[in-house]
Amino acid sequence: MEKNIAVIKGDGIGPEIVEEAMKVLDAVAKKYTHKFNYTQILMGGCSIDAYGVPLSDEALEIARNSDSVLLGSIGGDTSTSPWYKLEPQLRPEAGLLKIRKELGLFANLRPAYLYEELKGACPLKEELTEGGFDMMIMRELTGGLYFGMRSTEVENGELIARDSMSYSEGEIRRIARRGFDIAMKRRKKVTSVDKANVLDTSRLWRKVVEEIAADYPEVEYEHMLVDNAAMQLVKNPKQFDVVLTENMFGDILSDEASMVTGSIGMLSSASLREDKFGMYEPSHGSAPDIAGKNIANPIATILSAAMMLRYSFDMDDEANAIESAVKQILAEGYRTIDIMSDGKTLVGTKECGDLIAARI
Repeated sequence: MEKNIAVIKGDGIGPEIVEEAMKVLDAVAKKYTHKFNYTQILMGGCSIDAYGVPLSDEALEIARNSDSVLLGSIGGDTSTSPWYKLEPQLRPEAGLLKIRKELGLFANLRPAYLYEELKGACPLKEELTEGGFDMMIMRELTGGLYFGMRSTEVENGELIARDSMSYSEGEIRRIARRGFDIAMKRRKKVTSVDKANVLDTSRLWRKVVEEIAADYPEVEYEHMLVDNAAMQLVKNPKQFDVVLTENMFGDILSDEASMVTGSIGMLSSASLREDKFGMYEPSHGSAPDIAGKNIANPIATILSAAMMLRYSFDMDDEANAIESAVKQILAEGYRTIDIMSDGKTLVGTKECGDLIAARI
């Protein structure tokens, strides 16, 4: 099978971790007789430096005409980078918001999985995580507060800033249906997170989710207020299977869930539209302070590539091969510096990629 992949290496550690993901994809292609064609495009700070915008129309068109997008990371140090002196619509993250919106990537999947080999890195008490946990955060990605109308104006002699949140029934319905579909392939449980005791958008969210739930009688579902969900994630993470929520709540909760696993460097993510097309990226940021030092953990990006094989290309065996290779090197004691512990073998970014590719 032949697939065309748009590759956005991005900023900071992005180029080096994407290189390792491509190395692993090439190992998959060789073993399973596929052909992956890569077209590299710019987005984020590197695009600002080259073209003056975080995402050019030409780069967007290449991404649109590909079978999927593999993304590293974008942005830099917000305190020192000249990119953050620009207007908000010209900063690196504006490119990310634009590509999500333009490509219709409304469903963000962020798995949070506690590896048995890394349970010592989990900050929670062992009795809370015994046996591990495996949850999927389903975040609506193209609506809500981040895409609402905003303004900063002077009123009565002082600055007043406003951000508006809105959701339509259709936006809620499509992410809810995707969440219940994924739950059917997992443990058949959905926790819908909202703030229905305060927000009109959340009350509509809850109404639509209940309508969708009626079409999935096999799936257990519950509603949970976002503040309670934040507490439950650190109190009893094993209770969650699919966590379905809107954009801002999902942004916050997925980062919390990632740290409960012990390292954000291990966590992949996928952003999907209604067909098979998706954009795949690690959950972590660009970490400019360690860029180019061969110490970044590439596993999240490599696992994101596995998600691409599974969700966009229907290559389940190939995705399983990558996930098994990751588990194998962890079982063998290899660790990057962010997950290093006594008695294990420290490896760099490139070495980690080599080890995983060799075990495909």
